[in-house]
Amino acid sequence: MVWAVNYQLARGKRIRIWGGVFLCWVCLMLATPKIPHSPKHHLFADMRNFLGVPNTLNVITNFPFLIVGVLGFVLCLQGNLFAISLRGEIWGWAFFYAGIVAVAFGSAYYHLKPDENRAMWDTLPMMLAYSSLLSSFIVERVGERIGLTCFFLLLFLALISTAYERTFNDLRLCMMFQLIPSVVIPTMMLFFPPKYTHSRYWLWATGAYLLSKFEGVADRKIYRMNRYIISGHSLEHLCLVLFPVMLFLMLMLRSIKMPRLGDLKERP
Repeated sequence: MVWAVNYQLARGKRIRIWGGVFLCWVCLMLATPKIPHSPKHHLFADMRNFLGVPNTLNVITNFPFLIVGVLGFVLCLQGNLFAISLRGEIWGWAFFYAGIVAVAFGSAYYHLKPDENRAMWDTLPMMLAYSSLLSSFIVERVGERIGLTCFFLLLFLALISTAYERTFNDLRLCMMFQLIPSVVIPTMMLFFPPKYTHSRYWLWATGAYLLSKFEGVADRKIYRMNRYIISGHSLEHLCLVLFPVMLFLMLMLRSIKMPRLGDLKERP
C-alpha cells in the first residue's frame, strides 16, 4: 500500500515536470519570432585554406571528436573501465559516443563547403548525441524504464526538429533542442539525487558546452583579438570536445553511491 502511494506521488511529480517543460516550449515558440536561414550563418571568420583543404582550421578541429568518440564507444561496449551498472545506461552512453563520432564526420563535411544543403549534417549528429546523453542522465537519476522511453522520444523529437527546420525554414526548434543539456541537466540535479559519485562532472561538462557556444557567437571578435591566429568557431569545436571528455573522465572515476529504487524494482 505504501509503495503504491509513493509510486503515484513519483508519477505525479514526473507528469508535472514534463508538463512544465511542454508549457515552457509552447511559450517560447509563441513569444519568439521565426528564425529563418540566412547566408550569413555560413560565413565564418576564418575561411583560410591550407594544403588545399577549404576552411582548414574549422575542418581539422573536428578531429578530436573522432578520437574521443571512438574511445568512448569502445569502452562503453567493453564494460570494464567505465562504471555503468544498467543495460539502459550502456546503450545510452554507447549511442552518445557514436553520435560524437558522427559529429566529427558531419561537421567536417559541412565545413568543407558550408551551405544550406550541408547544414543538416552539422546539427543532426549533435542533436542525436544530446538525445542519448539526456536519456542516460535520466536513467541514472530517475530509472531505467523512463530513461529508455525518453531516449526514443528524444530521438523522435530530434528528427522532427530537423524536418521542421528543412520544411518551414525555421531554426527555433533546433536551437532550443541544442540548449536542452545546459538547462535540463542542472535543473534535474536539484530534484533527483545522484546514483554515482563524481556527479559534479555533469556541471563541468555543461559549463564547457556553454563556453563553446559563447565562442561560436563571438567568432569574429575572438579572431581579431588573437591577431587572426584562430577563430572563435574553431575554438568552439575545441572547447566543445571537452564536453564528452569531461563525461569520459566521470565514467572512469565514479562509483555507485546509492541505487535508484526504480532500478531495484526493474531488475528481475
